[in-house]
Amino acid sequence: MDKVRLAGAGALIVAMTLAAGAGRAADLIVSANDGKFVRVEGKSTYPRPAPPDSLVVIDATRKPPAVVATLEGVEQTVQGPPQSVAITPDGTLAVLGAPTHWDDTTGKEVFDQFIQVVDLEASPPTLIAKVDIGAHPNGMSISPDGKLLLAATLDGTVKVLSINGKDVKLVDSLKLSDRRVASVSFTHDGAAALVTLREDGGVAVLDVQGGTVHPTKERISTGIAPYSVDVSSDGHWAVVSDVALNGVTTMTGVSAGDADNITLIDVSHRPFRAVQYLTVPSIPEGVAISPNGHWIVVQAMDGSNLTPDNPGRHKTGKVVLFRIDGGRAQYVNDVPGGEAAQGIAIGKDNQTIFVQFDVEKAIAVYAIRNGKMVDTGQRMKLAAGPVAIRSMPR
Repeated sequence: MDKVRLAGAGALIVAMTLAAGAGRAADLIVSANDGKFVRVEGKSTYPRPAPPDSLVVIDATRKPPAVVATLEGVEQTVQGPPQSVAITPDGTLAVLGAPTHWDDTTGKEVFDQFIQVVDLEASPPTLIAKVDIGAHPNGMSISPDGKLLLAATLDGTVKVLSINGKDVKLVDSLKLSDRRVASVSFTHDGAAALVTLREDGGVAVLDVQGGTVHPTKERISTGIAPYSVDVSSDGHWAVVSDVALNGVTTMTGVSAGDADNITLIDVSHRPFRAVQYLTVPSIPEGVAISPNGHWIVVQAMDGSNLTPDNPGRHKTGKVVLFRIDGGRAQYVNDVPGGEAAQGIAIGKDNQTIFVQFDVEKAIAVYAIRNGKMVDTGQRMKLAAGPVAIRSMPR
């Protein structure tokens, strides 16, 4: 049976807001959390017993932001891009990908092949369906009209699912590669979607017309191993994180924390094209662009995922801020982050930043103030490590 914990009166606030049809005025952010996995100074461990995997709902309109509900009994894994969760634009449904469970008989993590659907209108939020899609889903995205869900999978396909009220159904499967694809994001108008080709390199562009999704021959250049992708609401920009050799299966040897990059993409007209590559610390696991298209934030591990005997080891990563001005992105500043942290998201106010501190089991809140990023010091503590995060489509 699924377990739900409510944070004070927060769950009631969520239920009342959504029941009143005010979801579009809200700013809800969902974080999926992996309780099975614990990173200890760069080493992957799976101690047993472990806290359950979970989904938390954050109300970003509150000052300070707060977790308003926690649903236990879902499945999630740290293995994969930190965009394997999504929420509908009206805030009524959340969907989770990257499902795994622990097999006590083999002592191994088992990868599953379904999408999990959570009813956020229910009080408390409830897991209502598991939709088999025939492959392990990673990054996911919901269309701006809330009618389509795209899921990038480990077998190189993008699964297309329809959303009709609270009914989520698999309707198509698009083969893009024989190797892993990582994440996907709809453009602001819902007329296209960008898919990061983690192993092949670059970004594939999908056309979306009348509820039908079609592959195109359009490709966008990126760095090595494109991973997370985000699109602004102003109709102009997308940004992709490139995790380089650490993100491909053919990687051999030992990394010492090389610098990596992110790719800025102009999506204001077709064909979409990469316009700038920006150097960031190693493994930019998470990247987000503000709704107004003015800011890019990057959560980079910067060697905090490495073991102490590695010369590239740092205790914590970095959160990096860029400002887009005159069609170019410029570095603003960076501040210390968490240890081997995961995803990142920006609130609807274009100022509040949420960073997943996986090792510390917390959502850290940063903010843009007087043109620079600062750490507010707020930490929303969780029972399991946060590994995937998404805001409502805007």
